[in-house]
Order: sequence, then structure tokens, then C-alpha cells
Amino acid sequence: MNASLDKAVGEALREAARVAILPRFTPGRPIDADFKVADEAVTAADRESEQILHDRLAALIPGAHVVGEEAVHFAPALMELLSQGTCWIIDPLDGTGNFAKGLAPFGMLVALAEHGCPVAGWIYDPVADRMCSAHRGRGALVDGQAFRSPVWQGDRATVAVTRLFAQPERRNALVAALAGRFDVVDSPRCAADQYPRVAAGGNDATLFTRTIAWDHAAGVVFLEEAGGVARRQDGMAYHCGDPDAGLVIASCQRRWDEVAQCLDAAGMVLAGAHLA
Repeated sequence: MNASLDKAVGEALREAARVAILPRFTPGRPIDADFKVADEAVTAADRESEQILHDRLAALIPGAHVVGEEAVHFAPALMELLSQGTCWIIDPLDGTGNFAKGLAPFGMLVALAEHGCPVAGWIYDPVADRMCSAHRGRGALVDGQAFRSPVWQGDRATVAVTRLFAQPERRNALVAALAGRFDVVDSPRCAADQYPRVAAGGNDATLFTRTIAWDHAAGVVFLEEAGGVARRQDGMAYHCGDPDAGLVIASCQRRWDEVAQCLDAAGMVLAGAHLA
């Protein structure tokens, strides 16, 4: 079942990328974008990609809900389905702001959840044609090959921090608190980039404030099955019904503990920090 589902989801993602996304992307060349809310870009590529994925995924598991980012914009009540029964979760183009500017990174995310708990995830990089996937309890794959996060041997970890803070001074204080112990970099607002990056050891950890399901459900499964850790700052597991809980992801338990302890010692709280 896992292999056949991986094949079907992979084909859907590649079709959506081939038809809706890649024809509209030229490196360095911006394209037209609308804004759902301030600083939340959306393009024709997002909408067309989501329609393709919705139609393909809906046919795979009869009776499963399908919740996509763009559909929720027009029908917010769909959010309630994220925690109900079997649910496909779609981010048809993650990193749209980068994509619209003709820049990478951007990617595509599909997750499968049961009663709000992610059980499978697919992360596709259409430029590199790289597919990361995982099923809960079955391990992680990159392009069909088993993948495990490398054991990090250094003393000073690299931590990426999201820019989604309602109060810039709050983020500045967080960065200052981390900088004494870690090398701190900006996260490029693309979860489809950050989860594989952390899993591969490119960053040792990334901190998120907004934890909405289409950005995180797929990545949480992939990272955890690769040997990494993705949990709320309070140590609780990620749940698709927690869009503002904050999240610390790390390549291993040791790194997660170090970052969480630093946040706690500084009195910094990720939950709700992106909200005004």
C-alpha cells in the first residue's frame, strides 16, 4: 500500500509541477501575484496546482477529506476537517513569495493525517526533481532511497529563525538570546526547504511560530522518520489543529534539547508570536 500510494502521490505532484508551476518559473524573473493578506502572496500557479492535486488525491482514498491552502482562503470552515478522520492536506506551492520573485527556494507539500495526527508526508522540489517522503513507522525516503539524518559532530549548531513575528523587537530579542550559543540565520519562509535541510544537516534546527498544517504536517513526518525531532516548545507532539503553537525542529534529540533549553532560559515563547 505504501509503495503504491507513494507512486500515485508522486505522479500527482510531478503533474502539478509540470503543468502549473515550472512553466511559470524563470530564475530571476518576477511574475504577477495577488495578496490574500499582507505579505501572503498567491499566484495562478498556486491555484492551478491545488486543483490538480485536489482532483488526483481525492480519487486515491474514498471518503477522505481534502484540505488545500487556497481552498481554505475562500472557505475557512474547511480548517475543521484537518482534525477529523482521514484527511489529505495540500500546500500546492510553498514559498510563493520567493517563486513570484523568480527566486528559490519553493516546493510542494502533501500530507495524510488521521484525526489531526500526520501519518504520511511528501515534499517535492520541482526544480531539483527531488521527492522526500515518509510513512509513520516506516522510515524516510529521498527519491525512493532510505534516508537517515547524519550524526552531527560539531560544537556550535546553526539555527534558522522564521521572520513571521508580529513584533520585530520580539524576534530581535530571540535572535540575540540564541546568538550567544548558536550561529543564527534567517529562514527563507519555505517549510518545503527547511524540513529536508534540517534532516540533511544543512541547518541543525529551525524555529517556527506559525504551525499551520499545510506548511508542517508533511515535514514533521519526514523529519521524524529520518531520525530528527519536530515538537512544540513545550515538548508536545505536533497536531494539525494547532496553527499557532510554535514548533522547534532539529536534526536530533540533542540539538532539539539545546535549542528548547535556550528558549526557556531566555523566557522566549514561540506560540502565537506571529499574531498581532
